[in-house]
Amino acid sequence: MKTILALVLAVFCGTGFVCNAADAKPNEKPYSEVIKEIQDGKAVIVDVREKSEWDNGHVKAATLIPSGSIKDGSADLASLPKDKTVYTYCGSGKRAQASANVLKGKGYQAVPLKDGFSGLSQNGFDTAK
Repeated sequence: MKTILALVLAVFCGTGFVCNAADAKPNEKPYSEVIKEIQDGKAVIVDVREKSEWDNGHVKAATLIPSGSIKDGSADLASLPKDKTVYTYCGSGKRAQASANVLKGKGYQAVPLKDGFSGLSQNGFDTAK
């Protein structure tokens, strides 16, 4: 029975299903609430895209920490608070989820935003270039 369960989990994990109970759960709050949390200092937002993507536009309140540096451990995470929600975003949501998973594993209250940058800019987030 354990062998069958392990095989089923391996198949689902390989197809992109969430398989780890420790994975960060995507944001379910209205963006107006997320924006207010950030404005009130109760949360921070991290852009996990590459610098070239950031340079083409980003959320004003965001900090740039590329996903690759979060995954490989080279990112300086000292500025990220562990006592506040850390929202992550990217271009489509995949890197935001992967980065949030790593951050959660390091003790952060990480929550990936489902929309990428263009979706956030259309939903009330102040952006800059």
